[in-house]
Amino acid sequence: MPIVQFAPFQSLVQPGFWHALTNLKIDVLRLSDEAVPVHATYSTGRAVKDRETGKDIALGCNLSVGDDAFQSTPHIPQSAVHAQGSFKNYNTIEDFKNADKTALFNQLSEEIWRSILDDKSTTLLNRFLLITFADLKKYKYYYWFAIPAFVTKPAWEIDGDWSEARHILDEEALSTIHSQLHHTLSPFFLVRSYSGKTEIAPVEQYDTFFANVPAEQRTVGFVDPSAQPHNPGWPLRNLLAYLLVLHPETAMGVRVLCWRDVEPPAPGSPGGWKSRFGVVKQGAGEAVSVTARPAAVGWEKNIQGKLGPRIADLAPMMDPTRLADQAVDLNLKLMRWRILPALDLDKVANTRCLLLGAGTLGCYVARTLMGWGVRTITFVDSARVSFSNPVRQPLFEFEDCLNGGKPKAACAADRLRKVFPGVNATGHSLSIPMPGHPIPPSSVAQARADVAKLEGLFDAHDVVFLLMDSRESRWLPTVLGAAKGKIVLNAALGFDTYLVMRHGARNEDKRGGRLGCYYCNDIVAPTDSLTDRTLDQMCTVTRPGLASIAASTAVELLVSVLQHPEGVHAPAPPPQSNNVDSSKGSADTESILGIVPHQLRGFLAQFRNVPIVGPAYSKCTGCSETVLSAYEKEGFEMLLRAFNETEYLPALTGLDKLYEEAQAALENDDLVDAEEDDF
Repeated sequence: MPIVQFAPFQSLVQPGFWHALTNLKIDVLRLSDEAVPVHATYSTGRAVKDRETGKDIALGCNLSVGDDAFQSTPHIPQSAVHAQGSFKNYNTIEDFKNADKTALFNQLSEEIWRSILDDKSTTLLNRFLLITFADLKKYKYYYWFAIPAFVTKPAWEIDGDWSEARHILDEEALSTIHSQLHHTLSPFFLVRSYSGKTEIAPVEQYDTFFANVPAEQRTVGFVDPSAQPHNPGWPLRNLLAYLLVLHPETAMGVRVLCWRDVEPPAPGSPGGWKSRFGVVKQGAGEAVSVTARPAAVGWEKNIQGKLGPRIADLAPMMDPTRLADQAVDLNLKLMRWRILPALDLDKVANTRCLLLGAGTLGCYVARTLMGWGVRTITFVDSARVSFSNPVRQPLFEFEDCLNGGKPKAACAADRLRKVFPGVNATGHSLSIPMPGHPIPPSSVAQARADVAKLEGLFDAHDVVFLLMDSRESRWLPTVLGAAKGKIVLNAALGFDTYLVMRHGARNEDKRGGRLGCYYCNDIVAPTDSLTDRTLDQMCTVTRPGLASIAASTAVELLVSVLQHPEGVHAPAPPPQSNNVDSSKGSADTESILGIVPHQLRGFLAQFRNVPIVGPAYSKCTGCSETVLSAYEKEGFEMLLRAFNETEYLPALTGLDKLYEEAQAALENDDLVDAEEDDF
């Protein structure tokens, strides 16, 4: 009798699996090479008809893994069988090549064998192994499947040949089997035809189900992934090993049904039932111990037909935009492997940032935000790109200056999308009204519309960067940020100095304190600082490297705030003194990235940074409760008075009385000095 030749499994890796593996490697496994569960499926064998010859061509016995392979409860199609495996990913190609594959294979084979002997279960008969190395920079994946199958000695032989099942089992029996398997598709099952009735049961019930059933009416079935007429699929090997160990009498002969019918044949169709039937027996020869684990085979061959791993090179086939999307976050996610496992990147990426100013600071802030994975960046600026801009502002080019210059905000947003198409970047050409710059009656309607648009932008964002050139242009955003509870970051430049600060929250923190805003250290209200100025006073004359330093510092300060448990209420470290180093904060003043300073003043001439803490000022023209309450009560009318009336803000906050008291004190000092001189 001819020896049974089994059709081996062939791996079928769906494209979504590589995406799932990439996410698993970056977000979960990181540097771990521990084995994790993986899930696969297979279904009945399929064949296609050759159009020229009319003959059926059998397709491979596919073991398929998809995008849900690593989920705890993967979706199993109704016509598919679930197979559970062990997945192991290596961190380097050298580790992958040098892995002890024999030990891994033997370990898995032992698991299957113990489940047969100890548990008498068929659950693990289809267990498989998958080892990989993922080169995530080149999107090249090395992988190797192993589906262990035991080698029985003497080998199984087929009595005669495999035949169509309809020649052995009648139409009613096959229809009954299909109906029962349709509700619960079991990879292995028993069939008995007794007293004119056909029934199926799990293989584990062999003794009870086949009790008092003649041998010629006992059939063992399995879902066959093979479509070859003379070669049953790989799962039969372990099923026969199971039967031989637990039911040795099957060595004398076992009736096997290779189930290959997902749907019953249509009435009158020429093909009929596709399932095959055969009787297999163990061949002649010296039998080995049935309890000793036999040798196993099952490593998949590569496309050259040799034992070795396969390679999936996805870079040429992937959408460049998707490639960029994954690559942008790769460096950030690598931080969590060793350095900062607790880093919350999603919180940063989902933060919507509004940049008021698309000049030198705005360009550098935007690029650094993108480096941190921020996906929503909005620019506001009323200027156009001039010929002096491109060398200092990295989002602009020479062509942007022609024909009067492109609007800065829209141009900067467009350039961000060219750098990374996945960013949600927009630009708005908008003038921000300022105290000390009166609005003529003819322009009040436009100013009202501009303020309303700015308020809407504040509502739609989480963080606001104040990156404008003048002091007074920061007043309205300061008021809006405080009133709407936004995180506000401020960056300002001198010739060789800079200030980066975060505005304090409107409410006191749990320690009873409140950090100040940009205006809290001033005892004068913002006024016109642009009129009657020479060219060097109107332009931001600064050392060329200062803007990128200040902009990067502002973004890093934001990320530190976001990572702190208290967020905008994060306390600042104490100021420097002879005995206290502010670079070493206490546990409650630090995020996972370190301290969260209130203000940083940089001095490039000394290459020195000084952290400063400034409390909120009750008479502040920007964030005091008096100003915020007036804005919330009166709205644009209050703002219009602040824009048009120089004395309005000092009178509203009480700074005018403070001026009077200070002036009176100075006059008293002068009088005392004069009397002492005369004396």
